[in-house]
Amino acid sequence: MDFIEPDTKIKNEIKELSLLFRITRILDSSIDLRDVVGPVLKALSENTDIERGAIALLNRETGEISIESADGLSTDQKIKGRYRLGEGITGKVVQTGKPAVVPRISEEPLFLDKTGARKGANWKDLSFICVPVKLGNKVIGTLSADIPFSEKTSLEDYVRLLSIVASLLSQAVRLRQSVQEEKQRLLEENTRLHDELKNRFNPTNLIGNSKAMREVYNLIDQVYKSDTTVLILGENGTGKEMVAHAIHYNSLRASKPFIKVNCAALPETVIESELFGHEKGAFTGAVSMRKGRFELAHGGTIFLDEIGDLTPATQIRLLRVLQEKEFERVGGTSTIKTNVRIITATNRDLEDLIRKNEFRQDLYYRLNVFPIHLPHLKNRKADILLLADHFVEKYSSANNKNIRRISTPAIDMMMAYHWPGNVRELENCIERAVLLSNDDVIHGHHLPPSLQTAEASGTTQKSTLKAAVENLEREIIQEALKSSRGNMAKAARALGLTERVISLRVRKLGIDPRRFHA
Repeated sequence: MDFIEPDTKIKNEIKELSLLFRITRILDSSIDLRDVVGPVLKALSENTDIERGAIALLNRETGEISIESADGLSTDQKIKGRYRLGEGITGKVVQTGKPAVVPRISEEPLFLDKTGARKGANWKDLSFICVPVKLGNKVIGTLSADIPFSEKTSLEDYVRLLSIVASLLSQAVRLRQSVQEEKQRLLEENTRLHDELKNRFNPTNLIGNSKAMREVYNLIDQVYKSDTTVLILGENGTGKEMVAHAIHYNSLRASKPFIKVNCAALPETVIESELFGHEKGAFTGAVSMRKGRFELAHGGTIFLDEIGDLTPATQIRLLRVLQEKEFERVGGTSTIKTNVRIITATNRDLEDLIRKNEFRQDLYYRLNVFPIHLPHLKNRKADILLLADHFVEKYSSANNKNIRRISTPAIDMMMAYHWPGNVRELENCIERAVLLSNDDVIHGHHLPPSLQTAEASGTTQKSTLKAAVENLEREIIQEALKSSRGNMAKAARALGLTERVISLRVRKLGIDPRRFHA
């Protein structure tokens, strides 16, 4: 081998690092392996002397190995590239699980050239390398490449490069399987809970499997069949209106009107008219009779949001409706009977308002028949990823995007944040991130500045070459640990390392394997 000047060696290392970084970005861009294998092979051919890179996959049912994707092969040539276990170089690699190097294909009888791609004038001047792609201990396929023959070419360097790329591919396959399995498990669990509670409302209205949300589901199940007055308590953005929807659309009144009123949004001068209606000429501008919300909700449900903001005069009239089931329109004398279920909600402490003489105690007792407390999002961390996935799907569809996943750093940032705006803030963050993403992945830098820390966003300092290498190594090891659910031995085998080596690297890079435990 020729002596390589130090500067040239460093340049080659930087070039290889850049190529591996590009490949990891490609693998991050889609959860469907078929979308990424072509670009990966193209990246290899554009940055090295590799010709006709190909990925072949094993069909375990038929035992046949066929080319899934290739760079430099026609469609007909790819179709011809089919092997049985042990047949040719490709079949041997799948059978043994070991890389194969053919320095010169013209001198190797096992090289079958089934694709017929090496029949040109220079077909003899080729070297061939084939490495296994493994999922755990199982070989699922091969990554192979043609390289122009040269006595000076270090084929060992190409074996090392292709083995790293094959490992990245296998980790991508494992990660995608793990994500799909976890999503399926959460979906099945959510479906089971909703079935048990007989929730007939749209399942996108209420999302969560945490203990706190299960208690909410249980309370909904206990109260929806009755006409009992319900008081929903919780901070802004926790989903109080969604709970009111759930109660109404599960009740016997589901086919009747569901009328919503935001008491804080209505001026004091018109709130009584809005709630109870008015007669013609009752006040300036009342040019005709108008029915109020209680009258429109007859037979159904009225939802009074922000009930703590009602004026004292309106509180008295509402108390009469609760007690007597009747009211008069503003400016009218006729008593109107009403058959309405009342659901109220507030983010304020009504007992504190009572102590300040800002809310009637007798009205509070009438409203607080069946209270439901909605938890703060920071107290239901287990639901954050499930909610985020739902909003990703919702806003991807709304904005004609194809967001495939949320990156691990972005997930870590969301789990560490305290979410003062609750579910509504999370939804707004995801909508923003979907619009900013241009590679079908939600990254940490797509989230608002309020979620970003120096550590999470990677902005603590400019990266040197050594730091960039360590960052890439850290990311690869973290993905391996994530796929193995924190099992160091499995992660080591997946990366082709010994347990001692990965233990040393984990300690040096400051990685905590416990955070990846199932």
